[in-house]
Amino acid sequence: MALGGGLFVTQNKVLPGSYINFVSAARATVSLSDRGVVALPVPLNWGKESTVFTVTNQEFSEKSLQLFGYASGADELKGLRDLFLNAKKVHFYRLNSGGTKASNTYATALYGGTRGNDLKIVITANVDESSKFDVSTYLGTKLLDTQTVADATGLKANDYVTFKSDATLAATAGLALTGGTNGTVDGTAEQNALDALESYSFNILGCLSTTASVTALYVAYTKRLRDEMGVKFQLVVYSKAGDYEGVINVKNTVSDLGADASSLVYWTAGAEADCAVNKSCTNKTYDGEFTVIANYKQSELEAALLVGEFVFHKVGDEIRVLDDINSLITTTDEKGEDFKSNQTIRVLDQVGNDIAALFNNKYLGKIQNNASGRVSFWSDIVAYDKELEKLQAIENFDSAEVTVELGNDKKSVVAVNPIQPVNCMTKLYMTVIVQ
Repeated sequence: MALGGGLFVTQNKVLPGSYINFVSAARATVSLSDRGVVALPVPLNWGKESTVFTVTNQEFSEKSLQLFGYASGADELKGLRDLFLNAKKVHFYRLNSGGTKASNTYATALYGGTRGNDLKIVITANVDESSKFDVSTYLGTKLLDTQTVADATGLKANDYVTFKSDATLAATAGLALTGGTNGTVDGTAEQNALDALESYSFNILGCLSTTASVTALYVAYTKRLRDEMGVKFQLVVYSKAGDYEGVINVKNTVSDLGADASSLVYWTAGAEADCAVNKSCTNKTYDGEFTVIANYKQSELEAALLVGEFVFHKVGDEIRVLDDINSLITTTDEKGEDFKSNQTIRVLDQVGNDIAALFNNKYLGKIQNNASGRVSFWSDIVAYDKELEKLQAIENFDSAEVTVELGNDKKSVVAVNPIQPVNCMTKLYMTVIVQ
């Protein structure tokens, strides 16, 4: 069911749903949903095509060969290892789908892609029954599957190949599959990925592209889903000034031979997704495998923060996050300085997603819009906010300031939920008095 969501200016929405505004205050039983979920369109040499497939941290460790065509420790998966250092779950979309499947006389690779060219079929006579064959599938030197059959009609597809039932089996020391190619990564592929991910829930969307038109596409997508549909997540992108609280603009690149300039998007996406609402990535140590270029002077670091760049810097022999900020630089009465902090946005996004889920699942179309129903909703909001306060994600919470009232028509309710997000300490100003 498609539900409404996003921001509102007047009470004129048509779709049922949750419309929640976040604005800065003028100045002079619900549970918190889990974090740690990333969405990442990515080019791969092997894997499911033209669809979203979800991989948990544990599955990456145990099934990476089947899922990505390489063991989890392979050089080709360095970026994914950085990602899964923190991410609990990732929704992948293979950008270079649509390539050619490698094949030979006996089998065809399960997926298109160049990794299929490393598959081979070995056929030998069975030692116990000379009329039968042992048909083995290898990836490189690794044995993946062996089946004993009388002819090709008895072969069953495995996780890597489908067999040709009309083939005539004959002993072979190893017949490689050939002709496998990757599909093209272009703007259409990126748009297809974003369209497919729209029905999924995640905390962070990663963009690995460095093409200006593609990064602009991701930023526009993020703004549309956040502001028009009420889907709260942040985008991690390399070298893209978004001037928007939903966009985290990674400044640094890496010096590893053959690595993409945007390689730190992997680690940053995982770290930001998994960061709790009462925590910050400020001063977090980069523990990934890339060599980060971080030889900035203090003046350059200051300049980076002023233009909304998420920057890594050197602290002794370590690489650390300087400040957990997003790309917002233009403040207004509705979006003040606090909105530059990713910790603040995590709290607001958590509230937006969780209260919307509460309303949509428990109240929408189920609870009467009378005094009793509104009191019940008020009680749930208060209980939720108290949980946030216990976690020290917000402070100075006053339930008396939370209101739930009848809207402009009998189907609408208007809620106001003032909260004060807490941020971790990042600056010390101390005066030492000598007496």
